[in-house]
Amino acid sequence: MRVEIWSDIACPWCYIGKARFEKGLAAFAHRDDIEVVHRSFELDPNRAKSDTGPVLEMLAKKYGRTLDEARAMEAHVASNAHSEGLGYRTEGRDHGNTFDIHRLLHLAKDRGRQNELLDLAYRANFAEERSVFDAETLVTLGVEAGLDEAEVRAVLADDSAYAEAVREDEREAAELGANGVPFFVLDRRYGISGGQPAEVFTQALEQAWQGRVLQPIGGDAAACDTDGSCEVPGA
Repeated sequence: MRVEIWSDIACPWCYIGKARFEKGLAAFAHRDDIEVVHRSFELDPNRAKSDTGPVLEMLAKKYGRTLDEARAMEAHVASNAHSEGLGYRTEGRDHGNTFDIHRLLHLAKDRGRQNELLDLAYRANFAEERSVFDAETLVTLGVEAGLDEAEVRAVLADDSAYAEAVREDEREAAELGANGVPFFVLDRRYGISGGQPAEVFTQALEQAWQGRVLQPIGGDAAACDTDGSCEVPGA
């Protein structure tokens, strides 16, 4: 059975949701029979490649909050990340256009290294002092994931490389009704939105495997939507 996950590197709930999904998958009896495919979803596709800036300032502007309130929002997300064993820096992170990262993830998919690159990119963006919006950082991450450096540089130098693959993923997301990420599709029959608890993913996998109709489960969960807004429940 195939599970497809639409996500964006800029989305903290995608980072957290991936960890929760993997915990849920680990508890699923047929986990070795599940193929996981990661698909592209840009939260801010119209943002210029050169337009990068501090996350805290972006949050304050987007939500009409003070910088201290934006810090509190980030602290809430960090608490969720830490509860999953993930690193999360609340200060000093950049925000920008993720198109090049998605293009590299498609190269990594072709080379069988997609999950490795995705994990490295998430860690660099949320837990380390490395900007994923810098071309040289992306080259380094690609090599760390096991990709050929020359091939990575060639993709980054050609804006058309894997561009259609990214756009096709995004068209499919729209056709499936995804208006935010993370968005999980099980066997092209069942959909789950947001960074649900691990046990919700286990239950969904079991129901999809058995072919039963998937009823709404788990309630609303935090997600990032198409205007780039990321919910922060309780903040």
